[in-house]
Amino acid sequence: MQINIKKDDFIYPYFVTSGKNKKERIKNFPGVYRFSVDRLLKDIEEARKFGLGKVLLFGVPDKKDIRDDTVISAVRKIKDEFENLVVMTDVCLCAYTSHGHCGILVNDCHSEGAAKRRPKNLKERSFASLRMTVDDSATLEALTKIAVSHARAGADFVAPSAMAKKQVFVIRKALDTHGFKDTKIMGYSAKFASNFYGPFRNAAGSAPKFGDRSSYQLNFADVKNAEREIADDIKEGADIVMVKPALAYLDVIRLAKEKFNVPVAAYNVSGEYSFVKYGAKQGLWDEKKMVFEIMTAIKRAGADVIISYHAKDVAKWLS
Repeated sequence: MQINIKKDDFIYPYFVTSGKNKKERIKNFPGVYRFSVDRLLKDIEEARKFGLGKVLLFGVPDKKDIRDDTVISAVRKIKDEFENLVVMTDVCLCAYTSHGHCGILVNDCHSEGAAKRRPKNLKERSFASLRMTVDDSATLEALTKIAVSHARAGADFVAPSAMAKKQVFVIRKALDTHGFKDTKIMGYSAKFASNFYGPFRNAAGSAPKFGDRSSYQLNFADVKNAEREIADDIKEGADIVMVKPALAYLDVIRLAKEKFNVPVAAYNVSGEYSFVKYGAKQGLWDEKKMVFEIMTAIKRAGADVIISYHAKDVAKWLS
C-alpha cells in the first residue's frame, strides 16, 4: 500500500502574541516562534509560497486575561491578506488563566461557611493536593464567547480544546444562533493527559501552576473513554474530530476512522516534534527520512489531516 504525503494533508500551528515586530524563540522548541501579528503575516506568506493552506492559531497574551483579542486581530488581518487560506483557532483558557488550567476555577468550597456560598453549578475536581472547583457553566460560557468572537473575525474553524463536557454542543448552538452556521468545529475529542506537551506549554505559557490536567484530559491507557468522547463530539456537531498526541495513539486514530468514518485530525505535538529535531541535531537519524516515516504512519493509521510543526519543512521538501 502506497501512502502519499501531500501538502494539503497539513495544518501548521502558530503562536500569536501582542505587540509589533516580534519573533521570539521558545525554549526547547527548535525552529518554532511566537509571532506578533505583523511578523506572523510575513511567515504565513512564506508558508503559502511552499503550498501550505491551513493554519491553527494559539493566542499567547502578555497579560493573563480571557478578554485578550490578539487572535481576533490576527484572524482579521490574515483574512484580509490571504485568499483561500483556512484559518483555525484554538478555543481554550489555559494560556489566559493565572493558574494554567483549562477551566475557570473557584477556591476551595470546603472551608467554613462554604456550603452557603457554593453555587449549584460547581463541580468538584481534585488537582493534586489542592482542593479546587471548576465552574462548568462559567467555563462553557467563556469558551462560547471566545468561539463566537473568532467566528465573527472570520475563522473558518474553531477548535475547542478544554475537554469540557458539552463544549462542542454549546459552541455549535451559539455559532448557529449568532449567524455563523458556516463556521465549522474541529473538536479536541480524544485529548490525552500526555507527557509530550512540554515545549508547547513553554510556548503558550500554559503550564499548570499546581496539580495536573488528569482530571479532565484522558488517561493514556483509557481507549474506551476516548471512544466515548469522540462519539459525543460527533453527536454534538463536530465537523472534524482530533486525536492528540499522534504517535503514541495511532491505535486511537485508527479506531476513530474505522468506527466513525468521519474526518479525523491527528496532532503531532510539540514533544514529538522536538524529539525528532534534537535527535537529528545529535546525528542519530536523518531528519527528513524520520519525518516522512512518522507522517506516513499517522496517515496510514487513518488521519485525514495532520497538525504538525514539521509542516513547513515537509512542504519545502515536497517542493
